[in-house]
Amino acid sequence: MAAIKYTLAFILFLTCSFIARAQHPPVFEGMTTDSTRIMLGDMELGLIKYSYHTPGTNFLAIHDNEDTGVKAAFDYIAINGGSILDCQYGGARNFKFIQDGITYQTDPNSIYTDEGIPIGLEKYGKSSEAVVAELKSTGKTILKTYNPKNPAYIFTLHNNADGGFGIQSYLPDNELGSTADSVHVNYEMDEDDMILVTELKLFNLLKKADVNVVLQSEEAVDDGSLSIYAMQNHIPYINVEVQHGHLEENLRLIQLGVKAMAEAYPKLGIKKPAAETAGF
Repeated sequence: MAAIKYTLAFILFLTCSFIARAQHPPVFEGMTTDSTRIMLGDMELGLIKYSYHTPGTNFLAIHDNEDTGVKAAFDYIAINGGSILDCQYGGARNFKFIQDGITYQTDPNSIYTDEGIPIGLEKYGKSSEAVVAELKSTGKTILKTYNPKNPAYIFTLHNNADGGFGIQSYLPDNELGSTADSVHVNYEMDEDDMILVTELKLFNLLKKADVNVVLQSEEAVDDGSLSIYAMQNHIPYINVEVQHGHLEENLRLIQLGVKAMAEAYPKLGIKKPAAETAGF
């Protein structure tokens, strides 16, 4: 009976592991994969970097339950080359782990500034100096893995749910209105599909392309996010934020974001996207 229970538990473990892996796109021929593992308490964080025909644009996916952006990046990289660093920790949105018998939880997009890390932890429960230090180190490792040199730019990919969060959230008097300096809305687009930037040059180019775009305010509250980190360190930042499942739109906005970055910062050597990109 004990052997049967062990076998069933092992099968369940394999099944869960397969499900966790299956949400990520399959690696295609010629793509290379590099892995870095970090332990946060009892939680294993895998930093999986997929690269193809580098150099090219480098993308970053922080949340492990937002895979439409990862799939779109694979499609983009298949034609244009580049890389994506995918944070994998069990298909969840938040980091949640037990350390010294205490459960800690935080959004992995709140671990990049000294002020924001404890705020992110306290939003969900307990904080401690040791855990704050570990999360700070984790954030540094993510950025170093994303680009071993100091990143010249940061290009993130996020996905959201239908109707819960989008371009309308940044309009005056709405919940994120105070974090936006300027907002351009294309009312023919789905309001859940948008781009957030930290530089006026990028905002103006994307506004000219007539897509939903937000310019983050310099007065935005420090929540530990990468967009705040980028602004504090004068690093051009783009976040393509698209509703789960909107793969073609995700890919289109990636193309427009890369094109804007290449035009705004020619010294970065970013190549403009090819006229045709896989996925269309």
